[in-house]
Amino acid sequence: KNREMKRALEAYWKGNLEPEALLETYRQVEAEAWQAQAAAGIHRVGVGDATLYDHVLDWALRFGLVAPRFRDLKGLDRYFAMARGRPGIPALELTKWFDTNYHYLVPEVDANLQPEPDFADFLDSVRRAREVLGERAVPIVLGPVTLLRLSRLETGLEEVLEGLLPLYDELLRRLQELGVPEVQMHEPALVLDDAPDLRAAYERVYEALAAVGLPLNLVVYFDDPGDTYPWLVNLPVQTLSLDFTRGRTLDLLREHGWPAEKTLAAGVVDGRSVWRIRPGEVQSLLGEFQGLVPDLRLSASCSLQFVPYEAARETVLPEPLRRVLAFAEEKLGELTLLAQSLSDEGGDSELRQIEAAWAAFRDFAPAEPEVQRRLANLTPQDFQRDLPYEARRPRQIQTPPLATTTIGSFPQTRDIRRLRARFKRGETDQATYQAGIDAWIAYTIGVQDGIGLDVLVHGEFERSDMVEYFAQKMKGFAFTEHAWVQSYGSRYVRPPIIYADVVRTGPMTVREFQVAQSFTQKPVKGMLTGPVTILNWSYPRTDISRRDIAFQIALALREEIADLETAGARVVQVDEPALREGLPFKRERWEEYLTWAVDAFRLATGGAKPETQIHTHMCYAEFGDILPAIDRMDADVISIENARSGDETLRELAEYGYRREVGPGVYDVHSPVVPPTDQVRAKLETFLRHLDPAQVWVNPDCGLKTRAWEEVIPALTNIVAAVRALRQELEEREAAPAGD
Repeated sequence: KNREMKRALEAYWKGNLEPEALLETYRQVEAEAWQAQAAAGIHRVGVGDATLYDHVLDWALRFGLVAPRFRDLKGLDRYFAMARGRPGIPALELTKWFDTNYHYLVPEVDANLQPEPDFADFLDSVRRAREVLGERAVPIVLGPVTLLRLSRLETGLEEVLEGLLPLYDELLRRLQELGVPEVQMHEPALVLDDAPDLRAAYERVYEALAAVGLPLNLVVYFDDPGDTYPWLVNLPVQTLSLDFTRGRTLDLLREHGWPAEKTLAAGVVDGRSVWRIRPGEVQSLLGEFQGLVPDLRLSASCSLQFVPYEAARETVLPEPLRRVLAFAEEKLGELTLLAQSLSDEGGDSELRQIEAAWAAFRDFAPAEPEVQRRLANLTPQDFQRDLPYEARRPRQIQTPPLATTTIGSFPQTRDIRRLRARFKRGETDQATYQAGIDAWIAYTIGVQDGIGLDVLVHGEFERSDMVEYFAQKMKGFAFTEHAWVQSYGSRYVRPPIIYADVVRTGPMTVREFQVAQSFTQKPVKGMLTGPVTILNWSYPRTDISRRDIAFQIALALREEIADLETAGARVVQVDEPALREGLPFKRERWEEYLTWAVDAFRLATGGAKPETQIHTHMCYAEFGDILPAIDRMDADVISIENARSGDETLRELAEYGYRREVGPGVYDVHSPVVPPTDQVRAKLETFLRHLDPAQVWVNPDCGLKTRAWEEVIPALTNIVAAVRALRQELEEREAAPAGD
């Protein structure tokens, strides 16, 4: 609740905390979560999903899915090497967990893998939970098909499943010996578009695991199960948990019915939204179950890891807003309240109070007429640049082949965080605060100039978070004090809440850009977060279309780009790392989403002058299947995460025939390892097999805010050294007489 795990992890990595102290913090946080659920009256509490870094990594290790480069390491050394890497040992790939902003580590399974399972930590967690919760403790296990579907496999899924299934059998038997009442098997991959192709695998798995004799609750979330529903409900499990807050699960239930012998655990409280239930809607849904489902449970739609802990702590929020918010602990209360209403044990007065709170909120946050007018008057011209890429590129900055830059942020040291905190508390006046920020900008420009980068950035020292910073500069967003959620490992974010129409109130980045540009003759990028990423990494209103919210944000960013151009910006980067993340799971919904998402980016950038070079950045997702949409964004330069993903997206862009400029990452910013010059050089030579040198930019995978200066400076120095050596070689090749 107070980021105890973040602080413990970072202290451990710095050598300031012993392993046992780290594990004790982990156990305390885990137990507090159990106790909160028990206190709220939850009848079956999921246990075993707490994690030091990532739950998928945990299951990869428990089942012995360990790539050869990590096998000589043991214990926490192996665990954190897989998560963060070591010199000469690259970390596992990091990518998005379905369509959330949580990142998981992708297990690697080679053809010769001989798994060595170790369930000790999981079984210990279950034992401790049973001491606290008794029969209410229900173990959570990541299902085998989902685990393999999300892994990087050198051989077929069915072949790996052959060796993995006996290990799942063993785990269930061990849990059976502990006397647990049932086991939750989480299979969210059942909502993916290719799930019907895996029917044989699912049927084989659950027939085998049902033979153990331990009751199973098959848990599916993030969307409806689609075409899998008719056979999914007939798998040999006692309970199915389905998400009724997304997709068309209710329609499937109506169309195909429900097996009388099975329990339905209906996810009716949205585990990914910070808003309270709307009683009328939920009660109508519960009414649909009457007569269709003989044995009903109520649950959250998914894990509550995607929402903050407790809305009641956010006392600075306006009361009409706070009264319609429900974070994790409030959602537990909503579940028990709905259960009471179903069983005629009361709750009606509380439900009426929630309805009244919603009515008061609607009066508090009405629509903005000017914003609505601008949306209504948009024309096709608003969504495109004045000139096509081939005509505008010669007017833009000219760079050498293999142009070098960074993605945006530089190390956020303790001194910077302390400076921002003191200003926020009113302990430092604005002039002193800005002088401190400007000093760091000056230092960062000097570092980049000295290293020899071609296009510079100001470092983003005034920004605590790439979304929160912009949200604070616009009307329509609310901000919390304690509402942190995990993004990956020790990285936590505090997503803003979009509670009203979005309006830009003035310049957001111009002052810092001007300060940075005053220290150098080289171009400095204006740095903006894109409209779709701001939307996807916030908690938006659910009664306003996501398209309209994205367009409102885009209009604000369009105004900002115009102000940056007036201030002298020749390069503006509009980051959209979350564009792929928002893609619906069902392919038939892709076109609608990609149309408005790309249009939002084009609306933000369409007013830019032809002379302004527009960059965008995308990371930690699979982009190969949306390349036409990326192409339609019409950015002049796209930088991509690449260091952990084996040049996959780069190859896909080249095969697609992407004609603009590309910056594949050469530096893994989520690892403390400094890439040596020869490693960078080898990466660059790989790039040139796919792209022309003039088309390639050289940059890190992502922003550098989580790294230390003593890592960043040598890393960037090595990158520039590799680029210079390769440029010279290219010049010599070009100058050599034909035939040499």
